[in-house]
Amino acid sequence: MSEKILLRHEDVAGLRRLDKYVEDGGYATARRVLSELQPEQVIEEVKLSGLRGRGGAGFPTGMKWGFLPKDNPKPRYLLVNADESEPGTFKDRQIIEHNPHLLLESTLIAAFAIQSHKAYIYIRGEFAHGAKVLEEAVREAVAAGHLGSNIYGSGFDLDIVVHRGAGAYICGEETGLIESLEGKRAYPRVKPPFPAVYGVFGSPTIVNNVETLCCVRPIMERGPAWFKAIGPEKSPGPKLYCLSGHVERPGVFELPMGTSLREIIYEHGGGIRGGKKVKAVIPGGSSVPVLTADEIDINMDFDAVAAAGSLMGSCGIIVMDEDTCMVRALRIIARFYHHESCGQCTPCREGTGWLERLLIGLEDGGATERDLDLLLQVAENMMGNTVCVLADAAAMPTKSFVTKFRAEFEEHLRMGGCPQKLAAASAVRASA
Repeated sequence: MSEKILLRHEDVAGLRRLDKYVEDGGYATARRVLSELQPEQVIEEVKLSGLRGRGGAGFPTGMKWGFLPKDNPKPRYLLVNADESEPGTFKDRQIIEHNPHLLLESTLIAAFAIQSHKAYIYIRGEFAHGAKVLEEAVREAVAAGHLGSNIYGSGFDLDIVVHRGAGAYICGEETGLIESLEGKRAYPRVKPPFPAVYGVFGSPTIVNNVETLCCVRPIMERGPAWFKAIGPEKSPGPKLYCLSGHVERPGVFELPMGTSLREIIYEHGGGIRGGKKVKAVIPGGSSVPVLTADEIDINMDFDAVAAAGSLMGSCGIIVMDEDTCMVRALRIIARFYHHESCGQCTPCREGTGWLERLLIGLEDGGATERDLDLLLQVAENMMGNTVCVLADAAAMPTKSFVTKFRAEFEEHLRMGGCPQKLAAASAVRASA
C-alpha cells in the first residue's frame, strides 16, 4: 500500500491548515454524507467495511454504534479518545498535530451517524501542542460552516469541544475517561451498563479512538469494499504501526493491516540498531505479553497476534536487542503501572506495588528463591479480578517475561542482583 490515507500529511504539505485541507478534498465527503445519506446508511457502510477499533480492544465500530438505544430520549454524545497513554504508542498524536481536520471531518460524519449533537475530544494533558492545534482547527471549521448550526444547510448541528485531561493512564479506559470528563476522579465504572446505554452525564455515549474515527472519512469517500480489500478479511484497512526501541528507524508507519512483524522491524524500521540481534518484541504497547525472537514471524492483525499468544493492543511495537536486561525492562513496566493504578481495586492497588518490589529485589539484590514463583502467583491473582484491565496490563507482561526468560531471572537470583550491573561495578573497581 503505497498511498498514505491516515498519514496523508506526509505527502501533502500544510494539511494542518483548513484551506489546504479543503483544497485536497477535505470536508467534501462530510458535505455529501449530510446532504444525501441517512444516519442508518452511514452505520451500515461502516459495518460493511469491517472497521475494528484501533484503540486496543478491536471491537467492530459499526456494531458499537448500533448498540445505542433507539427509545432513550436523552441526548447522545460522541467522545473521541485522544488520551493515547499506552507506552510505546504515538500514532494518534501524528494525526492530531499534522492533520486535525481529518479527525474533525470524521467526527462530524460519526456524530451524524449516531445523531449526536455534542462531541468531546478528550486529549491527554501532555499533548499541549496538539490541543492548541485542535482548538484552532475547531475555530476554523466553525467559521467556515463545517461545524456549528445547520451544517451545509442539512439541519444537523454539531458542537465539538476539546477537553484536556491531566495525563492519567487510566483515562484511556473509556469509563475512566467519562468520569474524568464529568469532573470526577477517573475511577473506571463497573460494566454493564455500557457507555452506549449509560455514558457521560448518564446519557447514551459512543467512545472511539482517534485512529478509528479517522478511518470513517475514507470509508465513506471510497466505499466499504475498498476498505475491506486492504489486509485480512476479519481485520481490514490501513493501520498505523508505532515502532520504537532498539531499531535504526523508529517512527509511525502506515501499512496494510496484517503486515508481517518481521517486515515492520527489518524493512521499515531498518533492523536492529548497531547490527545486533533481536531478543524480544512487545507487539501492542507495554501492557501485552512479550514475544521472543523466534515468535516475530507473525502478521500484525488482531487475530494473528492473539493466536501467537499476545495482543495487538494499541499497536505500540517495542523492540529489545540482545543486550537488554529483561528483569530491568519488566521492572520499568511494573513501576509505570504501579504509578498509574487509580487505586480503586485492591488487587491492582496492592498487586502492582508488590510486583515492582519483587522486581527491585531481583535487580538490586535481596530476592529469595520463592520470589520468582511469587511474581507469577501475584500476577495470576490480579488478572480478571478488577473493574478495569489495568491490573491485567501489569500482570500479562509479568507472566510472559518470567515464563519466557526464566533463565535470566534465575541468573539474577544466583548472582544476587543484575549481572550487567555487577560486571560494570567490578570493571570500575578494577580500573580504580
